[in-house]
Parts: sequence; C-alpha cells; structure tokens
Amino acid sequence: MITVIGLGFVGLTTALGFSEKGLKVYGFDINKKKVNLIQNKKIPFFEKGLDEVLDKNLNNNFILTSSIEEAVKNSKVIIMCVGTPSDDNGRADLKYIKSALASILKATDKSDKKIVITKSTIPPSTTRNEIIPFIENMGFKTGEDVFVANNPEFLREGHAWDDFINPDRIVIGTDDEYTKKVMREIYSKFNVPIHFVTLNTGEFIKYLSNTFLSTLISYANEMSMIADSIGGIDIKSAFKIFHEDKRWFGNPANMQSYAYPGCGFGGYCLPKDTQALVQKAKEYNYDAKILNSVLMVNSEIKPHWIDKIKKTVSTDKNITVLGLSFKPESDDIRQTPALEIIKLLLEAGYKNIIAYDPIANDLFDKTYNLPIKYSKSLNEAVNASDTVVIATGWKEFKENKNIFSKKNIFDLRYIL
Repeated sequence: MITVIGLGFVGLTTALGFSEKGLKVYGFDINKKKVNLIQNKKIPFFEKGLDEVLDKNLNNNFILTSSIEEAVKNSKVIIMCVGTPSDDNGRADLKYIKSALASILKATDKSDKKIVITKSTIPPSTTRNEIIPFIENMGFKTGEDVFVANNPEFLREGHAWDDFINPDRIVIGTDDEYTKKVMREIYSKFNVPIHFVTLNTGEFIKYLSNTFLSTLISYANEMSMIADSIGGIDIKSAFKIFHEDKRWFGNPANMQSYAYPGCGFGGYCLPKDTQALVQKAKEYNYDAKILNSVLMVNSEIKPHWIDKIKKTVSTDKNITVLGLSFKPESDDIRQTPALEIIKLLLEAGYKNIIAYDPIANDLFDKTYNLPIKYSKSLNEAVNASDTVVIATGWKEFKENKNIFSKKNIFDLRYIL
C-alpha cells in the first residue's frame, strides 16, 4: 500500500498512476474542498484524460481518506507531493513538507520501517540538511526506524498522465539498499531505466531539467530583444529556420554533446561569434545579459578546474594533459580550452607538463611554443605521470579507460 499526501497536479496524477498500475493507494489532502471534488469524481484542475482514470480507480485501487493516521499505518511507502512555494527571499519554503512529515511521524511506529519519499521539488541538499534532521529531532533514526528518499517528477501540465504512465526515466535519490529494493518493486511495471543516485543528485536532476528549460526560454527572448534593437530582422522566420538545425530539432536530436559539462567551449566560431553579438547589441543600446554571462562562465570554468587540481597535486609532480584540439575528431587548436588549462597550470607553478593529442601535437607546439613536453602515444603520456588531465573528449581516451585505473584523474570532459 502507498499513501500519497497532497492531491494537486503532481499528487493526484501520481496516486492515480500507481493505482492504474495495480497498486493500492491512499490519497490524502488537507484541502476539504479539493477532496470533495475528487470524491465526486471531478478533477480539481484541468488535465486531459485524468477524469476517466479517476472514475475507473476511485474506491477500487485508489482510496480517498480523511485520516492521515489510517493511511500511514496501512502503508509501507508514503509519498509527499505538497507544495514548496518561494518564500520572501526566493528560497523554497519547506513549511508544508515539515507539516506533512510531522503528521506522518506521529502516526508511525518505529518498528514499521516506513519509507518516506519526497516527490515535491526541493533544492539539492534539502533531504540531507533539512528533512533528515527534522525526522531525527522527532526521535526517529533515519536508515533504521524511518527510511527517506526523493523521487523527482518530470510531468508537463497538459501531458501529465502520459508523462507518468510512459516516463523517460525514473530517478530515486537514496542511500540505502532497503529503499532501493522497495522502490524497484513499486516501479517494476514501468519499462524504463530506474536510476538510483545519491540524495543530493536526485534533487539536483530536477533542477537541472527546469533551469535548462528556463535558460532556453530566456535565451530565446534575449535574442528576440537583440534582433528588435538592431532592426530589420524577421524574428519569427529566423527562429523557424533555426529550428531546422538537426543538432537540436532533428529526429533524433543530438543535443547531448552541447548540454553537457566540461571545461568550456573553444574553436573559431563560438567564442568570437558570441562576443561579436554582445558588442553589436551594445552598439544598439542593449545589454545582452545572458550572452555576457555565457562568456563569463566560459572564462571561469578553467580556473575552477585548476583550483581542484591544486588541492591534491603538488607543483613538483608530473601532470599529463590529454587532448589539445578544441574538440575531438579535429586538429583545430584555435581558442582551445587546453591552451588556457596548460597556461594556468604553468602559472600555478607546475613545470613538468606532458601533453598528448592524437593529431594536434605538432600544430599546438608550433603555434603556442609552450615549455612543455609532448608524448607520441597515449600509453607513453599516461605512464609519464601519476596525474592525468583530460581536456578533450577523444574516442581513443574513452576506449582505453582501463589504463587510467591507477591514476589521479581530472576528467574535464566527464568521458570516463
């Protein structure tokens, strides 16, 4: 038996979704008006197709209850789907989460081994720094008396039912095997990947999705304002033609290599074109805030990596830098991130730097004339140092990941 607390857009869809999959589900909400509507088989919000599912499952697999004590006592898993609105400072307000937790724990016996799942959107570190201390302050030991996890939702309003029944993936943030076992059983009828990650990672993935979308929307709006400032640009046509780019809008689209972290973009086009549009917008009295931030972050990411290296590697050690071109399958070294990485290492006092690139060694050496050594092969380069920095995501490095097993790796492209 599952209990879902909070029967709004996410909660009711979740409760009915598990009911449809054959699980027994209690639904509870403190809003009596909302509960009365549901009891009369009316959805309190518009979501296409959900009324039919409610009609089918109400009083069968889905049971509305006015007693949170009954629901909690009869359930192994309690899922919180309550609101987390912004407070006056823009932080997520956890008062509804904590209120729900207090009610759950008051109805919980320590021997019951309840699993409390947060499906509400909560910022990274909330479970660890807020929810677990709250539970333990009420006299329970997490991981023994009560088990906690987060299970972010990826539902689009207007398509929530299909998104729940046919998800892309399931994400469970948890630190214990018991919760993994139970959650794997609950989601066994969903034929999609189930990703078990740390508590913080589970929370972060939800924000990763939402902030990416908000950034894309604001980026598009900023570009429209730049176009208006310059004038003579058909914004609608420009975006429609932009949408024909197969990297982003093809079937299948191949945006993964762009929406992925690393050590910054380089090459001939992206740096100069972004900077040029910022300057052109300024000529027309528009401050391109997003594009300026794009350039700023691209500049900041490289010193960020050097700071991580300095924390664990002394300056008298050898360091191997793998990859010199700005991207794999190319010998283009113009504004390559590897150049700044090596320069920053030299400035930090690292004098024993060995570099290797499958095809760009000679061109890099002739162009930049840096006081470093070059290796003729991957094996030679890796064997020359205990510390390896991967600056370009060459396929050769991915395919030979075993040779890095005993090395101190800084994978600036997250390819291993």
